[in-house]
Order: sequence, then C-alpha cells, then structure tokens
Amino acid sequence: MAASFPLPVTQDLFALRAKLQELLQFLRKALSISNAHTVDFYTESVWEQLVDLPPETVLGVLRKSVAEAEARPLEARLLAEAERQSGKGQVGGTGREERRSGLTKRLPSVRKAETGITNFPKIFCETSQKLVSVEAFALAVRYYSVQNLGICTPFEQLCTALQGSKKQRTGENVKPDEFMNLKKSHEVQAMSELISSIADYYGIKQVIDLGSGKGYLSSFLSLKYGLKVYGIDSSNTNTHGAEERNRKLKKHWKVYHTRSKLDANGLALKMTKERKVQDEIKYKVDIEGICNSSPANQEKMSTSDFLPDFSNSVISNIRTQMENLHVYSHQEENLCFENAFSVIDLLPTNAIEPALFQTPKTKMSETNKERRKHISKSSELNIYSPLTSVITADSQLQDIIKDLEDCLMVGLHTCGDLAPNTLRIFTAKSEIKGVCSVGCCYHLLSEEFENPHKESTQEKWGFPMCQYLKEERWCCGRNARMSACLALERVAVGQGLPTESLFFRAVLQDIIKECYGITKCDRHVGKIYSKSSSFPDYVRKSLKKLGLDESKLPEKVIMDYYEKYKPRMNELEAFNMLKVVLAPCIEALILLDRLCYLKEQEDIAWVALVKLFDPVKSPRCYAIIALKKQQ
Repeated sequence: MAASFPLPVTQDLFALRAKLQELLQFLRKALSISNAHTVDFYTESVWEQLVDLPPETVLGVLRKSVAEAEARPLEARLLAEAERQSGKGQVGGTGREERRSGLTKRLPSVRKAETGITNFPKIFCETSQKLVSVEAFALAVRYYSVQNLGICTPFEQLCTALQGSKKQRTGENVKPDEFMNLKKSHEVQAMSELISSIADYYGIKQVIDLGSGKGYLSSFLSLKYGLKVYGIDSSNTNTHGAEERNRKLKKHWKVYHTRSKLDANGLALKMTKERKVQDEIKYKVDIEGICNSSPANQEKMSTSDFLPDFSNSVISNIRTQMENLHVYSHQEENLCFENAFSVIDLLPTNAIEPALFQTPKTKMSETNKERRKHISKSSELNIYSPLTSVITADSQLQDIIKDLEDCLMVGLHTCGDLAPNTLRIFTAKSEIKGVCSVGCCYHLLSEEFENPHKESTQEKWGFPMCQYLKEERWCCGRNARMSACLALERVAVGQGLPTESLFFRAVLQDIIKECYGITKCDRHVGKIYSKSSSFPDYVRKSLKKLGLDESKLPEKVIMDYYEKYKPRMNELEAFNMLKVVLAPCIEALILLDRLCYLKEQEDIAWVALVKLFDPVKSPRCYAIIALKKQQ
C-alpha cells in the first residue's frame, strides 16, 4: 500500500436519501415532460396538455438560463428570483439591501442546505399539472443536477489522497491521443490514472475491465501502468479486434519509447556539452589566476588545488552511477550509462582511474543477458488478455478468469444493465477490492416497476437498485431514461438541436394516423432523414420502410400536412429543449440510486461520485467509485 492521505469525506446514506427525496418531489411532476414522446407530439397534442406558456417564452428563458449557467452562481439566481417574487404587488417598500436581508431570513430556500424545492415559486399548476413558470423550472433543474447537489468528490482531491507523496510510476510523457481519437484519449488517460492510483493504494496488480469493447482502456492500463488486465466483452468481434489492436499498439508503444529515449539522451548530451563549456571557462579562469600569482605561491600549490576534489567526490559520483546501473530499470539504464561516461569528457586525463571503466566485455554481456531475461519475465506479468463472455449479476468470475486474485473491477461507459451489474458483482465477490464504473445508455436499463402487470422471471433489475426507491416502487419510464442520455452541452456550445428531423417525424406520425388509420407502430423509421432531399421524399421513403403504400398519397396532400404544422414547429423546439435541460435531473436520480445502493452494503468502506471527464468532450462523465475495507 502506497503512502497516502485520508480519503475525502463523502455524504452518508442519510444525507443521500434526503437529497433523493427532494429530487423525487420535483420529478413526480416534471417526469411527464421527459416521458412524452416527440413522435406523438402533434397527434397527442402534447404542448397543450403539458405546457401553459407560449413557446417563444419558453425558448427565450431557457436559452438565457443556459447562457447564465456558467456566468452566474446558482445561489445568486435563487436569491434574485425570491426577491423578485416577494416584490410583486408591493408599493414603495424598504431599500434593496434591507429587503435582501429580510428575504434571506424568511426564505431559507436560497440556502442549499435547506429543504429546497418546496420553497421555490410555483412551477406547475396544482389542478392542471401544466408547466406555468419556466423561470422556476430552469432554476429547479439546475438545483437538482449532479453538479449542484453537492454529491461529487473532486477528482484531483481523490487522486492526491490515493497517491499521497508518491509520483506516477511510468510513462508520464505518454500521449494516448497518438493511439486513439481525442475523446477516447481524454477518457482513457483520466480513468487509467485513477485506476492506477487505486491499484497502488491497495497494492493490487490485477484489473478486470467489463465491457472492454475495443480494449483501449485495458491496453493502456497494461502498457503504461504495468497492470495485468482481463478485458471481458460480450462480443466475440470486439474481443478479436481488441487482440489485433493491442498487438499493433504494442508496436507503436515500442517505437514511441525508442523515440522518447532518443529525446532524453539528446537532452542529456546537450546538458553535458553545456556543462563542459562552463567547466572549461572556469578551468581557464583558475589557471590564469595561478599564472598571475607570485612564483612562491605557485610552488606551494599542489595538483589538488587546480583539480579540486576530482580524485574524491567526482570519481566517487561516477562509481555511484556505475553501481546504480545494476539497479535501474532497462529504460533508465541507457540514459544513466551514457551520462556516466559523458562525465569523462569533463575530466583531465590524469584524474581518471583506468580500472574503473575496464569491465570485461564477456562479463558485461552476461550481465546484460541476465538483466534482459529478468525484464522479459517481469513484462510477461504485465499483459492484457481479451476474453469473450456475457456478464450478468450472477456471473462466476472464477469460471472466466482461472487465476483470479485480489483485483479491481472497472468499466468505461458500460452499457445499460452492465453498469449496475458491475456494482452487484463488486459487492458479492470478496476478491474485488474496488470498483470504478462509468455507465451510459440509460435507455437500455431494465426497470422493475415499468410493467407491473407483466409477468417476468427476472430477479435483478438495472433500476432501481437502492432500498428506498424499491419501497417507493419508483419508475422512470423508457422515454425519460432516453432523455437522460441527451447532452445539455450541445445547447451550451451552440450546436443546437435536431429540430427539423424531429419535426418531420412528428408530422409523419399524424399522416400515418389519419391516412392509414394506424395509431401505434412497432417498427422504426430509422435514419431516413439524412438520406432525404425534401419532406415529401422523407415521407415516401419512411412509408416504404414501414411497409405502407406510399403511392396512395399525392405530393399535394403531403405538403398540406407540412404547411399545417410548420407554424407550430417552435412548439416542438421549445418542448425538446425542456427535455434537454431536464435530462441532468434524470441522470442524477440514476446515479443517486447507485450511490445509495453501495452505501447500504456493510463491507464497503468508502463510496464516491467523481466527475471524471470534461462533459463537453464526454457527456457521460460521472464515475461511481467504491472501496472495500482493507484486511
């Protein structure tokens, strides 16, 4: 175990449940927005049912809210909103500072430690349940996002605690973007650093990477950090691809390190030359000083006066460097060996002990052979082994990995139920000492209470996991989980939303309902929009894919539907933006569920949620980390 600092303090189960209860209180009314499907937007009159505001108002407020998210702290906005609400209907009144002081006392909702949403201005109408205040809605979704709930542990703080005063072991200058795209490079570099720190913390060498896919994380952990990694993926194609990719990566890695070694040796040679020039100047100055002295003083001077300590400290240092060659790793050996001999150039010839460097060639060769043999054996332990297996909550790892030992279990963007199953396996297997899981594809999670009347033999579900949500029989719904995958960052960076494609699909649905009498269709249109030149072209291609006769619809009829709904296109845009800004709250619910589940387990010593990636580069950026008690 590495010298380390105490792990950061995280919130206990009681505090997490309190935040979960607050979030549920908001989502009970807001979830209807997330669960509405944009395909049925016009056929089901979604806007009229759920929103009691003009679409222009909703778009304006939400765009402003997104723009202010970074510039203005949430607490300041809460206070301003409370002040604005309290000022309505007042004539005259006290000054601004006096009013602010009174509001702070009367409205504890501006302080995040208090009850929160119950003191927000009214968001939904109590009778119709429609959205009536988009300003309050925007504040609420920010308040209940993961970032503002106060449940995250800073990544840098955790790494400092795990690493202590110990530096990273190898390859600090390795640039993973030379081997993978920028997004994957960013993810792999951050996650591998954290995993390596946890492995050092426990003194563990084995890592199991679930849902390893193409093997980028596994290969990087093995090659850079010297860990023995088993990458398990359900796809045989992925496994074979990972093997081939790892083989190529090793070649690139060797070339990279050769280049790095040459760069390092070049730097050492440059430093040696600079030092040689400096010493020659100093030597020349000393000699001139001696020559300028009186003859009597020159006679008294010995050789050691103008070769200061060469026979002691300098040569002693050379001996030390030579002895260290037998201890240093193979990479360090070449650099130190060249540096040791470059020091000779700085010494006068009579200051060198010839025997010091006269190592027999045969003996040196045998030494190198033994060292390389040792390095070869040790490198065999640092391997990546891709395996193919379908992982469930009940999977027996010892049947998949024959040399299973104390290890870490990790998963980078594990899809659907694999993320919760990773946590369940971690809690069930004593050999697994820690877990680091970044989930994704929330829409593929299985939900225990989604179809309560449908019989099922499934015992372990993707959601919910924690006891509290099970007792509440809470259900998100597939559409809400799908919306949790939406990236709010797209709005923040100005990329906009795919409104036209959604509009085409929603109008098509009305055509199918009125012209073909079909209200529900199990088949999907797919990515027809990108292959279509116009709306009529889109409709005909879609009808053909759905197995419907497109010839019965004249182009004029198709365009009539388009013209009918075009003025209401902004409704769809505004509604979709409501879903996007609500998405972080759905994700917060799923992550809180997993945190609470881990906190409920008895043998787990530490649990945290860490923002591991830059959300603009990688929207699914949160990692669940848990460590078991050390024996």
